[in-house]
Amino acid sequence: MLPTGSQIREEVAATDVGRRILEIAARLVREGGRAVLVGGVVRDGLLGEAVKDLDVEVFGLTRERLEAVLGEFGEVITVGQAFGVWRVAGLDVDFSLPRRDNKVAPGHRGFEVECDPNLDFAEAARRRDVSVNSMGIDLATGELLDPHGGLRDLSVGLLRATDPSTFGEDPLRALRVAQFAARFDFAVDDDLYEICSGFDLGELPGERILEEFRKLLSKGRKPSLGFEFLRASDLLSQFPEIAALVGVVQDPEWHPEGDVYIHTLMALDRAVAFREAVGEHALAMMFGVLCHDFGKPATTQTVDGRIRSLGHEAAGLEPTRAFLDRLCASNELHGQVERLVADHLAPAVFFEQGATARAYRRLARKHGEVGLPLTVLEAVARADHFGRTTEDAVAGRFPGGDHFLEQAAALEVASEAPRDVVQGRHLIARGLEPSPEFGRILERCRDLQDETGLRDAEEILSRVLGD
Repeated sequence: MLPTGSQIREEVAATDVGRRILEIAARLVREGGRAVLVGGVVRDGLLGEAVKDLDVEVFGLTRERLEAVLGEFGEVITVGQAFGVWRVAGLDVDFSLPRRDNKVAPGHRGFEVECDPNLDFAEAARRRDVSVNSMGIDLATGELLDPHGGLRDLSVGLLRATDPSTFGEDPLRALRVAQFAARFDFAVDDDLYEICSGFDLGELPGERILEEFRKLLSKGRKPSLGFEFLRASDLLSQFPEIAALVGVVQDPEWHPEGDVYIHTLMALDRAVAFREAVGEHALAMMFGVLCHDFGKPATTQTVDGRIRSLGHEAAGLEPTRAFLDRLCASNELHGQVERLVADHLAPAVFFEQGATARAYRRLARKHGEVGLPLTVLEAVARADHFGRTTEDAVAGRFPGGDHFLEQAAALEVASEAPRDVVQGRHLIARGLEPSPEFGRILERCRDLQDETGLRDAEEILSRVLGD
C-alpha cells in the first residue's frame, strides 16, 4: 500500500530542513498563500523512497509578497527571476510560483514563461511531463493533490503524458521517459510511444542529453528498459553507435543470448549490481559497459566458420569518442570510458594467458593515469561476462575476474597504480644534472620496478646505472 500525503508530510517534518519548510509554509498560509510540495519528491515519497530534493510551489501570493515572507527567514536568493524561483540562504529548497510555459511561436521550440500566482494546482501541474510527476502535497494539511491521475499510474507502474497535447513541445522529455522507465521499472503508455516517435533529439544541447543518460545509467534499476523504449519509439537511430549494435551477430558458443545489442543491454542490467562497489566511478563503469562493444559492428566477420570480432576493443575507441563528444562529456569521463573500452577483455585474457606481475603493474598505471582503479575495469569485464546466457554467466561464475582481482590485490595494484620509487631527486643526489636523459633513466627505473617489484630506490637506480 502506498504512503499517504500526510505520511510524507510527517517524513518531511522529521528533518531540520523539513521543520523549517513547514514553518515557512505556515507563515505563507497566514499571508493568504498555499505551499505545495511538488515534483519528483512526491513521486519518490509515494514509492517509499527517501524524501529529498524538496521543491515548493506557492499559490495565491505575488512575487513581491512571496519574497517578503521568505525574507523573514533569511537572505533571499533569486535562482531564476524569469522562472519565478527563489531560495532562502542556508536552505536547500526551491520556492517557486506556479507558471505556464507558452510557446513563442508555432513551429518553434522556444518557451515564454508566465508566472501566475492565481493558477489553480490542476492547471499549474498540467505543464509537467508525466502524470506520476504531476502530483503535489499541501504542506499545511498533508492533502495529496492529484488532478491528473498520477497516483493511479504510480500504483500500476505506468508512464503516461500529463497532457498529450503539450508533451511534445520539449524533445528532452523522451529521454526523461527513458530514464524513468529504467529507474522505476515502469511500463510506457502506448500513446506516449507514438508521441515520442517523431522527436528530433539532435536539437538538444549535449549536456542535457548527458544528464538524462547519467540518471538512466546511475539510477536505473533496469537500464535496458530505457534503451528499449528508445528503440521502440524509433529514437535509438539518433544514437548511431548504439543503434549499430542491433543485428550484429555473435558466436553462439560465447553469446547464445543473441546479437551485440541484446548482449549490451543484458550487461548493463547486470552492471547495476556493481555500482555501489565502484563508488564514485559508477558512471564511468556504466558508460564503459554501454560502449564496450562499439567496435564489433566494424570488425565482426566469419573466419573459418566462426563468427569473430578481432580487434574490436581498439576499433571501439573512435565510435566511443564520437558518442561522448555529442554528449559533451568531460575530458575525464572521455579518458576513463575509452580506457575501459580498450582494456575490457584484459581480466579474462590475463587469466587465460597467465599474465606476469609486470603486466598487472603496467595495466594499473594506464588506468591510474585516468584516475581509475583496476577494480572498475574488472566490474566492466564481469558485467560483460554475465551479460549473456552461457552456463557460467547464469551460474554467476567468472573465474577470470576472480583471479584478476586476487592477483591485483596480491601485487597491491587493485585500488591504485604503483608509485614510482625512483624520483628525480634520487638522480640529483647521484650527482646527475637535469637533462633530457633524466626522463629516459626514470623510464628504465619504472620498467625495472614493474618487472621486479623492487621498492628500494637505490637498488633500482644502481641496477639501471650499472653501478
